Amino acid sequence: MEHGKHKRHLMWIATVVLLSAFAAPPPAFAQSVDEFEQRLTEFTLDNGLKFLLLERHEAPVVSFHIYADVGAVDEVTGITGIAHILEHMAFKGTKNIGTQNWKAEAKALAHADEIYARIKVERRKGDKADQSRLAELHKQLEKAQEEAGKYVIHDQFDEIYTQAGGAGLNASTSWDATRYIISLPSNKIELWMLMESDRFLNPVLREFYKERSVITEERRLRTESDPVGRLLEEFLAIAYKAHPYGEPVVGHMSDIETITRAEVAAFFRKHYNPANLTVAIVGDVDPQQVRPMAEAYFGRIPSGPKPDPVETVEPPQLGQRRVDVEDPAQPFVLIGYHKPSIHHDDNAVFDAITDIVGMGRTSRLYTSLVKEERIAMYSSGFQGLPGNKYPGLFLFYAVPARGHSNHECEQAIYAEIERLKDEFVTDQELERAKTRARADLIRSLASNSGLASQLAFYEVVTGDWRNLFKALEDIEAVTASDIQRVARQYFTSNNRTVAVTMTVPPQN
Repeated sequence: MEHGKHKRHLMWIATVVLLSAFAAPPPAFAQSVDEFEQRLTEFTLDNGLKFLLLERHEAPVVSFHIYADVGAVDEVTGITGIAHILEHMAFKGTKNIGTQNWKAEAKALAHADEIYARIKVERRKGDKADQSRLAELHKQLEKAQEEAGKYVIHDQFDEIYTQAGGAGLNASTSWDATRYIISLPSNKIELWMLMESDRFLNPVLREFYKERSVITEERRLRTESDPVGRLLEEFLAIAYKAHPYGEPVVGHMSDIETITRAEVAAFFRKHYNPANLTVAIVGDVDPQQVRPMAEAYFGRIPSGPKPDPVETVEPPQLGQRRVDVEDPAQPFVLIGYHKPSIHHDDNAVFDAITDIVGMGRTSRLYTSLVKEERIAMYSSGFQGLPGNKYPGLFLFYAVPARGHSNHECEQAIYAEIERLKDEFVTDQELERAKTRARADLIRSLASNSGLASQLAFYEVVTGDWRNLFKALEDIEAVTASDIQRVARQYFTSNNRTVAVTMTVPPQN
Protein backbone atom coordinates (compact mmCIF):
# COMPACT_ATOMS: atom_id res chain seq x y z
CA MET A 1 0.00 0.00 0.00
CA GLU A 2 1.09 3.55 0.59
CA HIS A 3 4.52 3.03 2.19
CA GLY A 4 6.75 3.96 -0.72
CA LYS A 5 10.08 2.60 0.44
CA HIS A 6 9.21 -0.91 -0.65
CA LYS A 7 7.06 -0.17 -3.70
CA ARG A 8 10.04 -0.47 -5.99
CA HIS A 9 10.60 -4.02 -4.80
CA LEU A 10 7.06 -4.99 -5.73
CA MET A 11 6.86 -3.80 -9.34
CA TRP A 12 6.27 -7.40 -10.37
CA ILE A 13 4.00 -8.31 -7.46
CA ALA A 14 1.89 -5.14 -7.27
CA THR A 15 -1.08 -6.69 -9.05
CA VAL A 16 -1.40 -9.37 -6.40
CA VAL A 17 -2.09 -7.56 -3.17
CA LEU A 18 -2.19 -3.99 -1.93
CA LEU A 19 1.36 -2.77 -1.43
CA SER A 20 0.83 -1.64 2.08
CA ALA A 21 0.45 -5.17 3.17
CA PHE A 22 4.09 -5.90 2.47
CA ALA A 23 6.28 -3.66 4.55
CA ALA A 24 6.54 -1.48 7.59
CA PRO A 25 6.59 2.25 6.81
CA PRO A 26 9.94 4.01 7.00
CA PRO A 27 10.66 6.36 9.91
CA ALA A 28 8.89 9.62 9.38
CA PHE A 29 10.22 12.71 11.16
CA ALA A 30 13.59 14.37 11.45
CA GLN A 31 13.15 16.17 14.72
CA SER A 32 13.73 14.75 18.17
CA VAL A 33 11.04 12.89 20.07
CA ASP A 34 10.85 15.79 22.54
CA GLU A 35 10.12 18.32 19.78
CA PHE A 36 7.63 15.96 18.20
CA GLU A 37 5.80 15.42 21.49
CA GLN A 38 5.22 19.15 21.86
CA ARG A 39 2.89 19.04 18.87
CA LEU A 40 1.33 15.64 19.44
CA THR A 41 -1.64 15.00 21.72
CA GLU A 42 -2.79 11.49 22.58
CA PHE A 43 -5.84 10.42 24.51
CA THR A 44 -8.03 7.34 24.93
CA LEU A 45 -11.80 7.47 25.22
CA ASP A 46 -13.61 5.61 27.99
CA ASN A 47 -14.61 2.91 25.49
CA GLY A 48 -10.96 2.22 24.64
CA LEU A 49 -10.59 4.04 21.31
CA LYS A 50 -7.21 5.80 21.07
CA PHE A 51 -6.53 9.10 19.28
CA LEU A 52 -3.21 10.58 18.15
CA LEU A 53 -3.36 14.25 17.08
CA LEU A 54 -0.38 15.95 15.45
CA GLU A 55 -0.62 19.69 14.86
CA ARG A 56 0.73 20.95 11.53
CA HIS A 57 -0.78 24.35 10.77
CA GLU A 58 1.01 25.11 7.48
CA ALA A 59 -2.21 24.59 5.47
CA PRO A 60 -5.92 24.38 6.41
CA VAL A 61 -6.17 20.66 5.72
CA VAL A 62 -6.29 17.55 7.88
CA SER A 63 -5.55 13.90 7.15
CA PHE A 64 -7.39 11.15 9.01
CA HIS A 65 -6.22 7.56 9.34
CA ILE A 66 -8.26 4.87 11.11
CA TYR A 67 -6.23 1.76 11.83
CA ALA A 68 -8.30 -1.32 12.59
CA ASP A 69 -6.04 -3.94 14.14
CA VAL A 70 -7.58 -6.74 12.10
CA GLY A 71 -6.62 -8.36 8.83
CA ALA A 72 -6.51 -11.65 7.02
CA VAL A 73 -4.31 -13.09 9.75
CA ASP A 74 -7.29 -12.99 12.12
CA GLU A 75 -9.46 -15.22 9.96
CA VAL A 76 -10.07 -18.93 10.32
CA THR A 77 -10.87 -21.75 7.92
CA GLY A 78 -14.14 -21.14 6.11
CA ILE A 79 -14.17 -17.36 6.35
CA THR A 80 -10.96 -16.39 4.55
CA GLY A 81 -11.41 -13.02 2.85
CA ILE A 82 -13.89 -11.75 5.42
CA ALA A 83 -11.70 -8.82 6.55
CA HIS A 84 -11.43 -7.70 2.94
CA ILE A 85 -15.19 -8.05 2.47
CA LEU A 86 -15.74 -5.79 5.48
CA GLU A 87 -13.48 -3.15 3.96
CA HIS A 88 -15.72 -3.10 0.89
CA MET A 89 -18.91 -3.04 2.94
CA ALA A 90 -17.70 -0.08 5.03
CA PHE A 91 -18.39 2.24 2.10
CA LYS A 92 -21.98 1.09 1.64
CA GLY A 93 -23.22 3.48 4.29
CA THR A 94 -25.01 3.15 7.59
CA LYS A 95 -28.52 3.18 9.02
CA ASN A 96 -28.41 6.95 8.52
CA ILE A 97 -26.32 7.28 5.34
CA GLY A 98 -27.14 5.60 2.06
CA THR A 99 -30.80 4.75 2.65
CA GLN A 100 -34.19 6.32 2.02
CA ASN A 101 -36.01 4.13 4.54
CA TRP A 102 -33.86 2.09 6.88
CA LYS A 103 -36.69 0.11 8.51
CA ALA A 104 -38.07 -1.03 5.17
CA GLU A 105 -34.60 -1.77 3.85
CA ALA A 106 -33.70 -3.79 6.95
CA LYS A 107 -36.78 -5.94 6.47
CA ALA A 108 -35.87 -6.55 2.82
CA LEU A 109 -32.26 -7.40 3.73
CA ALA A 110 -33.44 -9.92 6.33
CA HIS A 111 -35.69 -11.54 3.73
CA ALA A 112 -32.73 -11.89 1.34
CA ASP A 113 -30.71 -13.52 4.12
CA GLU A 114 -33.48 -16.05 4.77
CA ILE A 115 -33.53 -17.04 1.10
CA TYR A 116 -29.75 -17.36 0.96
CA ALA A 117 -29.80 -19.58 4.05
CA ARG A 118 -32.12 -21.95 2.16
CA ILE A 119 -29.73 -21.88 -0.79
CA LYS A 120 -26.85 -22.96 1.46
CA VAL A 121 -28.89 -25.81 2.92
CA GLU A 122 -29.71 -27.12 -0.55
CA ARG A 123 -26.11 -26.73 -1.78
CA ARG A 124 -24.82 -28.83 1.10
CA LYS A 125 -26.61 -31.82 -0.37
CA GLY A 126 -23.92 -31.91 -3.03
CA ASP A 127 -24.77 -34.13 -5.99
CA LYS A 128 -28.22 -34.72 -4.52
CA ALA A 129 -29.09 -31.02 -4.52
CA ASP A 130 -32.32 -30.15 -6.32
CA GLN A 131 -31.08 -27.95 -9.17
CA SER A 132 -34.55 -26.71 -10.06
CA ARG A 133 -35.12 -25.67 -6.46
CA LEU A 134 -31.73 -23.90 -6.42
CA ALA A 135 -32.62 -22.05 -9.60
CA GLU A 136 -35.93 -20.94 -8.10
CA LEU A 137 -34.23 -19.84 -4.86
CA HIS A 138 -31.68 -17.81 -6.81
CA LYS A 139 -34.53 -16.06 -8.61
CA GLN A 140 -36.11 -15.29 -5.24
CA LEU A 141 -32.79 -13.97 -3.93
CA GLU A 142 -32.40 -11.70 -6.93
CA LYS A 143 -35.92 -10.38 -6.43
CA ALA A 144 -35.26 -9.80 -2.70
CA GLN A 145 -32.09 -7.90 -3.51
CA GLU A 146 -33.98 -5.75 -5.99
CA GLU A 147 -36.53 -4.96 -3.29
CA ALA A 148 -33.79 -3.96 -0.83
CA GLY A 149 -32.10 -1.93 -3.55
CA LYS A 150 -35.15 0.32 -3.91
CA TYR A 151 -34.23 2.03 -0.67
CA VAL A 152 -30.51 2.49 -1.37
CA ILE A 153 -28.95 5.87 -2.10
CA HIS A 154 -25.91 4.73 -4.03
CA ASP A 155 -22.45 6.15 -3.17
CA GLN A 156 -23.85 8.66 -0.68
CA PHE A 157 -20.94 8.08 1.70
CA ASP A 158 -18.45 9.04 -1.02
CA GLU A 159 -20.55 11.92 -2.30
CA ILE A 160 -20.85 13.60 1.09
CA TYR A 161 -17.07 13.63 1.43
CA THR A 162 -16.58 14.80 -2.16
CA GLN A 163 -18.95 17.72 -1.68
CA ALA A 164 -17.04 18.65 1.48
CA GLY A 165 -13.75 18.84 -0.42
CA GLY A 166 -12.46 15.44 0.61
CA ALA A 167 -9.47 13.90 -1.14
CA GLY A 168 -7.87 10.48 -1.08
CA LEU A 169 -10.84 8.60 0.34
CA ASN A 170 -9.62 5.02 0.40
CA ALA A 171 -9.22 1.84 2.39
CA SER A 172 -6.96 -1.18 2.30
CA THR A 173 -6.76 -4.63 3.81
CA SER A 174 -3.55 -6.52 4.49
CA TRP A 175 -2.69 -9.58 6.52
CA ASP A 176 -2.15 -7.40 9.61
CA ALA A 177 -4.66 -4.55 9.41
CA THR A 178 -7.50 -2.70 7.71
CA ARG A 179 -7.08 1.03 7.19
CA TYR A 180 -9.49 3.85 6.30
CA ILE A 181 -8.08 7.18 5.12
CA ILE A 182 -9.20 10.59 3.87
CA SER A 183 -8.04 14.21 3.86
CA LEU A 184 -10.45 17.12 4.39
CA PRO A 185 -10.42 20.88 4.86
CA SER A 186 -9.83 21.66 8.52
CA ASN A 187 -13.32 23.16 8.89
CA LYS A 188 -14.80 19.71 8.14
CA ILE A 189 -13.42 17.86 11.16
CA GLU A 190 -16.83 17.53 12.78
CA LEU A 191 -18.26 16.13 9.55
CA TRP A 192 -15.55 13.44 9.64
CA MET A 193 -16.39 12.70 13.29
CA LEU A 194 -20.05 12.25 12.40
CA MET A 195 -19.44 10.12 9.31
CA GLU A 196 -16.79 7.80 10.69
CA SER A 197 -18.34 7.26 14.11
CA ASP A 198 -21.60 6.36 12.36
CA ARG A 199 -19.68 3.94 10.14
CA PHE A 200 -18.66 1.96 13.23
CA LEU A 201 -21.75 2.58 15.35
CA ASN A 202 -24.44 1.83 12.76
CA PRO A 203 -22.91 -0.32 10.01
CA VAL A 204 -25.20 -1.75 7.33
CA LEU A 205 -24.00 -4.58 5.13
CA ARG A 206 -26.24 -3.51 2.27
CA GLU A 207 -25.93 -4.86 -1.27
CA PHE A 208 -23.97 -7.69 0.33
CA TYR A 209 -24.52 -10.45 -2.22
CA LYS A 210 -23.91 -8.06 -5.11
CA GLU A 211 -20.66 -6.81 -3.57
CA ARG A 212 -19.57 -10.35 -2.84
CA SER A 213 -19.77 -11.01 -6.57
CA VAL A 214 -17.59 -7.95 -7.19
CA ILE A 215 -14.97 -9.40 -4.84
CA THR A 216 -15.00 -12.78 -6.56
CA GLU A 217 -14.26 -10.95 -9.80
CA GLU A 218 -11.46 -9.06 -8.05
CA ARG A 219 -9.95 -12.38 -7.04
CA ARG A 220 -10.14 -13.65 -10.61
CA LEU A 221 -8.42 -10.51 -11.88
CA ARG A 222 -5.68 -10.16 -9.26
CA THR A 223 -4.91 -13.79 -8.53
CA GLU A 224 -6.41 -16.36 -10.85
CA SER A 225 -5.82 -14.35 -14.05
CA ASP A 226 -2.46 -12.92 -12.98
CA PRO A 227 0.62 -15.16 -13.32
CA VAL A 228 2.49 -13.61 -10.40
CA GLY A 229 -0.69 -13.67 -8.33
CA ARG A 230 -1.00 -17.39 -8.89
CA LEU A 231 2.67 -17.95 -8.07
CA LEU A 232 2.56 -15.86 -4.90
CA GLU A 233 -0.49 -17.71 -3.58
CA GLU A 234 1.21 -21.07 -4.16
CA PHE A 235 4.40 -19.76 -2.56
CA LEU A 236 2.74 -18.58 0.64
CA ALA A 237 0.69 -21.76 0.91
CA ILE A 238 3.87 -23.85 1.22
CA ALA A 239 5.95 -21.26 3.11
CA TYR A 240 3.43 -21.48 5.98
CA LYS A 241 1.90 -24.76 7.06
CA ALA A 242 0.44 -23.54 10.38
CA HIS A 243 0.32 -19.75 10.63
CA PRO A 244 -2.51 -17.88 8.84
CA TYR A 245 0.02 -15.69 7.01
CA GLY A 246 -0.17 -18.48 4.44
CA GLU A 247 -3.78 -17.62 3.54
CA PRO A 248 -4.63 -15.07 0.81
CA VAL A 249 -5.95 -11.66 1.87
CA VAL A 250 -8.66 -11.78 -0.78
CA GLY A 251 -9.71 -15.20 0.49
CA HIS A 252 -10.35 -18.52 -1.21
CA MET A 253 -13.00 -18.44 -3.90
CA SER A 254 -15.26 -21.02 -2.23
CA ASP A 255 -15.20 -19.00 1.01
CA ILE A 256 -15.99 -15.71 -0.69
CA GLU A 257 -18.91 -17.30 -2.53
CA THR A 258 -20.47 -18.76 0.63
CA ILE A 259 -19.77 -16.26 3.43
CA THR A 260 -23.00 -14.90 4.86
CA ARG A 261 -24.00 -11.45 5.98
CA ALA A 262 -24.44 -12.80 9.51
CA GLU A 263 -20.85 -14.11 9.56
CA VAL A 264 -19.52 -10.73 8.42
CA ALA A 265 -21.60 -8.94 11.06
CA ALA A 266 -20.25 -11.24 13.79
CA PHE A 267 -16.67 -10.63 12.60
CA PHE A 268 -17.34 -6.89 12.69
CA ARG A 269 -18.66 -6.99 16.25
CA LYS A 270 -15.59 -8.90 17.43
CA HIS A 271 -12.86 -6.98 15.63
CA TYR A 272 -14.23 -3.46 15.14
CA ASN A 273 -14.89 -2.54 18.74
CA PRO A 274 -13.16 0.65 19.99
CA ALA A 275 -10.38 -1.22 21.81
CA ASN A 276 -9.21 -2.51 18.44
CA LEU A 277 -9.25 0.87 16.67
CA THR A 278 -6.66 3.65 16.62
CA VAL A 279 -7.17 7.05 14.99
CA ALA A 280 -4.33 9.31 13.83
CA ILE A 281 -5.18 12.88 12.80
CA VAL A 282 -2.48 15.09 11.29
CA GLY A 283 -2.80 18.66 10.08
CA ASP A 284 -4.50 21.91 11.02
CA VAL A 285 -6.11 20.64 14.23
CA ASP A 286 -6.77 22.10 17.66
CA PRO A 287 -6.73 19.33 20.29
CA GLN A 288 -8.92 21.36 22.63
CA GLN A 289 -11.66 21.38 19.98
CA VAL A 290 -11.11 17.87 18.66
CA ARG A 291 -11.21 15.97 21.94
CA PRO A 292 -14.76 17.02 22.93
CA MET A 293 -15.97 16.13 19.45
CA ALA A 294 -14.25 12.73 19.66
CA GLU A 295 -15.93 12.06 23.00
CA ALA A 296 -19.33 13.18 21.69
CA TYR A 297 -19.26 11.16 18.49
CA PHE A 298 -16.90 8.20 18.93
CA GLY A 299 -17.70 7.90 22.62
CA ARG A 300 -21.16 6.63 21.61
CA ILE A 301 -19.69 3.36 20.32
CA PRO A 302 -20.09 0.57 22.90
CA SER A 303 -16.88 -0.78 24.38
CA GLY A 304 -15.69 -4.36 24.08
CA PRO A 305 -12.62 -6.49 24.74
CA LYS A 306 -9.65 -6.31 22.42
CA PRO A 307 -9.47 -9.61 20.53
CA ASP A 308 -6.63 -11.95 21.40
CA PRO A 309 -3.66 -12.01 19.02
CA VAL A 310 -2.95 -15.03 16.83
CA GLU A 311 -1.38 -17.69 19.03
CA THR A 312 -0.41 -20.15 16.30
CA VAL A 313 3.36 -20.25 15.86
CA GLU A 314 4.87 -21.39 12.59
CA PRO A 315 7.18 -24.32 13.41
CA PRO A 316 10.77 -24.31 12.11
CA GLN A 317 11.23 -25.80 8.66
CA LEU A 318 12.97 -29.15 8.45
CA GLY A 319 14.12 -28.64 4.87
CA GLN A 320 13.67 -26.61 1.72
CA ARG A 321 10.14 -26.33 0.34
CA ARG A 322 9.57 -25.83 -3.36
CA VAL A 323 6.74 -25.40 -5.85
CA ASP A 324 7.10 -25.25 -9.63
CA VAL A 325 4.03 -23.64 -11.18
CA GLU A 326 3.43 -24.48 -14.82
CA ASP A 327 2.04 -21.40 -16.52
CA PRO A 328 2.02 -19.88 -20.03
CA ALA A 329 3.65 -16.77 -18.62
CA GLN A 330 6.95 -15.00 -18.07
CA PRO A 331 9.39 -17.09 -15.96
CA PHE A 332 9.71 -15.83 -12.40
CA VAL A 333 11.83 -16.87 -9.41
CA LEU A 334 10.68 -16.20 -5.84
CA ILE A 335 12.82 -17.24 -2.85
CA GLY A 336 11.82 -16.63 0.77
CA TYR A 337 13.44 -17.16 4.16
CA HIS A 338 11.56 -17.10 7.45
CA LYS A 339 12.56 -14.24 9.73
CA PRO A 340 11.40 -12.69 13.03
CA SER A 341 8.72 -10.02 13.36
CA ILE A 342 9.24 -6.28 13.60
CA HIS A 343 9.63 -6.64 17.37
CA HIS A 344 12.94 -8.50 17.06
CA ASP A 345 16.26 -6.73 17.58
CA ASP A 346 17.40 -7.83 14.11
CA ASN A 347 14.59 -6.04 12.27
CA ALA A 348 16.87 -3.08 11.46
CA VAL A 349 19.51 -5.48 10.15
CA PHE A 350 17.00 -6.86 7.64
CA ASP A 351 16.21 -3.27 6.64
CA ALA A 352 19.89 -2.67 5.95
CA ILE A 353 20.12 -5.89 3.94
CA THR A 354 17.08 -4.78 1.95
CA ASP A 355 18.87 -1.59 0.96
CA ILE A 356 22.21 -3.21 0.14
CA VAL A 357 20.83 -6.21 -1.73
CA GLY A 358 17.59 -4.92 -3.21
CA MET A 359 17.23 -1.15 -3.39
CA GLY A 360 17.36 0.20 -6.91
CA ARG A 361 19.93 0.05 -9.68
CA THR A 362 22.94 0.21 -7.38
CA SER A 363 21.88 -2.78 -5.30
CA ARG A 364 23.89 -5.98 -5.39
CA LEU A 365 21.20 -8.07 -7.06
CA TYR A 366 20.44 -5.53 -9.77
CA THR A 367 24.12 -4.87 -10.42
CA SER A 368 24.99 -8.56 -10.62
CA LEU A 369 22.02 -10.17 -12.36
CA VAL A 370 20.86 -7.28 -14.56
CA LYS A 371 23.87 -5.12 -15.35
CA GLU A 372 26.80 -7.52 -15.27
CA GLU A 373 25.54 -11.03 -16.02
CA ARG A 374 22.49 -9.79 -17.97
CA ILE A 375 20.52 -12.88 -17.02
CA ALA A 376 17.57 -10.99 -15.48
CA MET A 377 15.26 -8.16 -16.45
CA TYR A 378 14.91 -7.25 -12.79
CA SER A 379 16.00 -8.61 -9.44
CA SER A 380 15.61 -7.43 -5.88
CA GLY A 381 15.13 -8.40 -2.24
CA PHE A 382 13.10 -7.03 0.65
CA GLN A 383 11.45 -7.85 3.96
CA GLY A 384 7.86 -7.28 5.08
CA LEU A 385 5.80 -9.99 3.35
CA PRO A 386 3.23 -11.12 4.42
CA GLY A 387 3.20 -8.79 7.46
CA ASN A 388 5.09 -7.32 10.38
CA LYS A 389 3.14 -8.25 13.52
CA TYR A 390 4.22 -11.87 13.37
CA PRO A 391 7.33 -13.60 11.97
CA GLY A 392 7.39 -13.05 8.23
CA LEU A 393 9.66 -13.59 5.27
CA PHE A 394 12.64 -12.01 3.57
CA LEU A 395 12.16 -12.34 -0.18
CA PHE A 396 14.52 -12.43 -3.11
CA TYR A 397 13.15 -12.49 -6.65
CA ALA A 398 14.21 -12.26 -10.27
CA VAL A 399 12.60 -12.08 -13.69
CA PRO A 400 14.81 -13.95 -16.16
CA ALA A 401 15.87 -12.12 -19.32
CA ARG A 402 15.09 -13.56 -22.74
CA GLY A 403 17.26 -16.58 -23.41
CA HIS A 404 18.02 -17.15 -19.72
CA SER A 405 16.45 -19.50 -17.22
CA ASN A 406 14.95 -19.59 -13.76
CA HIS A 407 17.81 -21.87 -12.72
CA GLU A 408 20.46 -19.33 -13.74
CA CYS A 409 18.75 -16.55 -11.80
CA GLU A 410 18.14 -18.76 -8.77
CA GLN A 411 21.79 -19.79 -8.58
CA ALA A 412 22.93 -16.18 -9.06
CA ILE A 413 20.75 -15.10 -6.13
CA TYR A 414 22.25 -17.84 -3.97
CA ALA A 415 25.71 -16.59 -4.93
CA GLU A 416 24.85 -13.10 -3.68
CA ILE A 417 23.45 -14.56 -0.46
CA GLU A 418 26.71 -16.45 0.07
CA ARG A 419 28.62 -13.20 -0.41
CA LEU A 420 26.67 -11.75 2.52
CA LYS A 421 27.74 -14.73 4.63
CA ASP A 422 31.39 -14.87 3.53
CA GLU A 423 32.32 -11.20 3.24
CA PHE A 424 31.57 -8.07 5.22
CA VAL A 425 29.56 -5.50 3.31
CA THR A 426 31.64 -2.44 2.54
CA ASP A 427 31.63 0.70 4.65
CA GLN A 428 30.29 2.54 1.59
CA GLU A 429 27.34 0.16 1.20
CA LEU A 430 26.46 0.38 4.86
CA GLU A 431 26.69 4.15 4.95
CA ARG A 432 24.57 4.39 1.81
CA ALA A 433 21.87 2.29 3.50
CA LYS A 434 21.87 4.59 6.52
CA THR A 435 21.84 7.71 4.35
CA ARG A 436 18.83 6.41 2.43
CA ALA A 437 17.03 5.70 5.70
CA ARG A 438 17.57 9.31 6.74
CA ALA A 439 16.45 10.54 3.31
CA ASP A 440 13.26 8.48 3.48
CA LEU A 441 12.58 10.03 6.85
CA ILE A 442 12.97 13.58 5.56
CA ARG A 443 10.95 13.02 2.37
CA SER A 444 7.98 11.80 4.36
CA LEU A 445 7.61 15.21 6.04
CA ALA A 446 5.62 16.54 3.10
CA SER A 447 2.62 14.27 3.59
CA ASN A 448 0.09 14.62 6.39
CA SER A 449 -1.52 11.38 5.25
CA GLY A 450 1.72 9.42 5.24
CA LEU A 451 2.62 10.72 8.68
CA ALA A 452 -0.80 9.78 10.05
CA SER A 453 -0.37 6.31 8.58
CA GLN A 454 3.00 5.82 10.25
CA LEU A 455 1.87 7.17 13.60
CA ALA A 456 -0.98 4.66 13.65
CA PHE A 457 1.22 1.83 12.43
CA TYR A 458 3.93 2.27 15.06
CA GLU A 459 1.41 2.86 17.83
CA VAL A 460 -0.54 -0.31 17.11
CA VAL A 461 2.11 -2.73 15.88
CA THR A 462 5.02 -1.73 18.13
CA GLY A 463 3.01 -0.36 21.05
CA ASP A 464 4.32 3.21 20.88
CA TRP A 465 4.37 5.78 18.07
CA ARG A 466 7.75 6.94 19.38
CA ASN A 467 9.28 3.83 17.90
CA LEU A 468 9.23 5.51 14.51
CA PHE A 469 12.26 7.43 15.83
CA LYS A 470 13.82 4.30 17.27
CA ALA A 471 13.62 2.59 13.89
CA LEU A 472 16.08 5.12 12.49
CA GLU A 473 18.33 4.85 15.54
CA ASP A 474 18.36 1.07 15.15
CA ILE A 475 19.45 1.14 11.52
CA GLU A 476 22.17 3.67 12.38
CA ALA A 477 23.56 1.12 14.84
CA VAL A 478 23.74 -1.78 12.33
CA THR A 479 27.25 -3.06 11.65
CA ALA A 480 28.78 -5.18 8.89
CA SER A 481 29.18 -8.03 11.35
CA ASP A 482 25.44 -7.82 12.18
CA ILE A 483 24.61 -8.31 8.51
CA GLN A 484 26.93 -11.28 8.19
CA ARG A 485 25.55 -12.86 11.37
CA VAL A 486 21.92 -12.47 10.29
CA ALA A 487 22.63 -13.80 6.79
CA ARG A 488 24.33 -16.88 8.23
CA GLN A 489 21.56 -17.47 10.75
CA TYR A 490 18.47 -17.05 8.56
CA PHE A 491 19.46 -17.48 4.90
CA THR A 492 19.92 -21.24 5.11
CA SER A 493 18.67 -23.97 2.80
CA ASN A 494 16.46 -25.63 5.42
CA ASN A 495 14.78 -22.26 6.11
CA ARG A 496 14.10 -21.61 2.43
CA THR A 497 10.95 -21.69 0.29
CA VAL A 498 11.23 -21.45 -3.49
CA ALA A 499 8.51 -20.85 -6.08
CA VAL A 500 9.16 -20.57 -9.80
CA THR A 501 6.98 -20.09 -12.84
CA MET A 502 7.78 -22.76 -15.42
CA THR A 503 6.68 -21.45 -18.80
CA VAL A 504 4.54 -23.90 -20.77
CA PRO A 505 2.52 -23.46 -23.98
CA PRO A 506 -1.06 -22.24 -23.44
CA GLN A 507 -3.68 -24.94 -23.47
CA ASN A 508 -6.25 -24.84 -26.25
